[in-house]
Amino acid sequence: MRNLLYLPFLTLLFLTSCGETAKEEKEAEAEITSEIENEAENSKEDSNTILFFGDSLTAAMGLDPAEGYPAEIEKIIDSLGLKYEVVNAGLSGETTAAGKNRIDWVLNQDVDVFVLALGANDGLRGIPVEETRKNLQAIIDAVREKNPDVEIVLAGMQIPPNMGPEYTTDFREIFPQLAEENDIYLIPFLLEGVAGDPNLNQQDGIHPTAEGYDIVAQNVWEVLEPVITTK
Repeated sequence: MRNLLYLPFLTLLFLTSCGETAKEEKEAEAEITSEIENEAENSKEDSNTILFFGDSLTAAMGLDPAEGYPAEIEKIIDSLGLKYEVVNAGLSGETTAAGKNRIDWVLNQDVDVFVLALGANDGLRGIPVEETRKNLQAIIDAVREKNPDVEIVLAGMQIPPNMGPEYTTDFREIFPQLAEENDIYLIPFLLEGVAGDPNLNQQDGIHPTAEGYDIVAQNVWEVLEPVITTK
């Protein structure tokens, strides 16, 4: 898996031999370099990209990113031999408004499956439900404009009843409504089986532990699997 801000460097292997002339060494080096470049290019062409666009729940705040759910999804994908690269574009503290502002930059790379997991911070801050809805719709529109063939998966979010029952209900309903209106895939609740369980959350009671993220990954995989195995 790679982080959005991380670009892998290609390491070139140089072949040397005491019995070779300088010309032979250069020819061998050029041949190996060409093979490596061709392999990298073929690998890039053969693989698809899944981008997880979210907040601290996606960034695995408080843990090593390797323990977060995008990394767990990558392990599952690799174990099945599926040719997908996972990109973690999670940013702690991200709201839907902030996500809308950075979506164009994120879409500078090719994306085949886009997992949208924003909204939790909106709910915790009491941002008007309609504003959250409009921001999420704007992100969906931007993704589709960039690539009409992209598959979009929307992660449902829920919040504690601190903001009152009406706000809590209206917020929860944003996600299934948007999924239906846009004909996209829906993870009913990203933190299903984890939220509210002190044994599966860090001390802040919000962010999952490594064990909690194992469950989150299964919530995601249940929806994501048919998307990428039939694409």
